[in-house]
Amino acid sequence: MISIYLQKESWIHRTPAGFKLLAVAIASLLLFQVKSIWIFLPCLAVVLGLYASLGREGLAQLKLLRGLTMFLVILLALHWVSGTFWEGVAIIMRLIVLFLAANLVSITTRMDDMLEVIQPLFKPLQLFGLSSRKPALGVTLVLRFAPHMLQVFSILREAYQARTGARGSWRLLAPFAIQSLRMSDNVAEALKARGGSQGLSR
Repeated sequence: MISIYLQKESWIHRTPAGFKLLAVAIASLLLFQVKSIWIFLPCLAVVLGLYASLGREGLAQLKLLRGLTMFLVILLALHWVSGTFWEGVAIIMRLIVLFLAANLVSITTRMDDMLEVIQPLFKPLQLFGLSSRKPALGVTLVLRFAPHMLQVFSILREAYQARTGARGSWRLLAPFAIQSLRMSDNVAEALKARGGSQGLSR
């Protein structure tokens, strides 16, 4: 199975998965109430510092931001046209901080640990005779592979730019969709080989 887990011993890896997920959730709630870039600047510095604590492998993860470049530029341009440039800057900084924080959890948390934390949220489904592990696995896969798909799009965009000189195009949607389908097939086959959702347990 494709994995973005960073094989490394660090204090972030040893931090319980539940604490990391809860910290990101609380930070998301708080930062969505913030509009000042002067608050986002230290938050961004803290997140970058956490990546730096992982060494070169951690800093290499910052390349994922390339996949967001086009979206962030368009977003900033729309705010500039509407006369809310600094509000757009704050929104972009919020997205970057939250994206990097979520990705940090993904690369420092094993999939089975993340699954064990998320599964209790779906326990009420068992009252209706439904599995709580399957939807928990779905949520875990989304959290796990969203950064990976962004990396795939970034690679496609860089290849397109090398061939044509253009930074992006709608033509990237087709190969991106193909890569996404291939990845979903690979993940499905890996899960089937491991016995489905139950096969990921320790």
